[in-house]
Amino acid sequence: MQDYKKEFIKFLIDNKSLKFGEFTLKSGRLSPYFLNTGMLYSGEAVAKLGKFYAQAINDNIGEDYNVVFGPAYKGIPLAVSCVGSLYSEFNQNKDYSFNRKEAKGHGDKGLLVGHQLCSEDNIILIDDVITAGTAIRESIEMLKSVGSPKIVAVVISVDRMEKGKGETSAIQELREILDINFYPIVSIVEIIEYLEDNKSLISEELLIKMYRYREEYGVS
Repeated sequence: MQDYKKEFIKFLIDNKSLKFGEFTLKSGRLSPYFLNTGMLYSGEAVAKLGKFYAQAINDNIGEDYNVVFGPAYKGIPLAVSCVGSLYSEFNQNKDYSFNRKEAKGHGDKGLLVGHQLCSEDNIILIDDVITAGTAIRESIEMLKSVGSPKIVAVVISVDRMEKGKGETSAIQELREILDINFYPIVSIVEIIEYLEDNKSLISEELLIKMYRYREEYGVS
């Protein structure tokens, strides 16, 4: 595992963005862990988060895109902090764009803030975590109505790697249906590997629950 992935996992735990215990998901599943990037609200945390996203983009995608798009609401600070880090860390000068929940009816009317998208744009869509894939599908449908840009890839913080409605994960289903590559900064398998090497961060009981949860709902 690359060092920045280990640093990212530690960063999530230190900032209580990645929590362990018992959490009921929208699916009704009782999960032994929960991720909430909304907990990363300090200037330092937002700056570091943008750097991790920028690192994942640089490593996996390169420079063949011109806009980073963050769906409202959690994707907004992700997009802004990410383009800042892309420029400062990797000398990539990219634009950001995000949507309003409702189109503005006065002033600079419209649904988008930042770069106004068109069909010639190549965008990276960034978000925190994908569970069922509903939010990503909604974002992709919305983008068709505001310029229909080409989506180069989707970058998320954590891939839970668990079954959707069938035997494949939501990301696997979306990749197959939409023909878009998805790149997580880390996966749950990498998180478990990190916890195995740093056993003081989690009780043996909770680690066993994570193994069992993977056995029941996980995909490879």
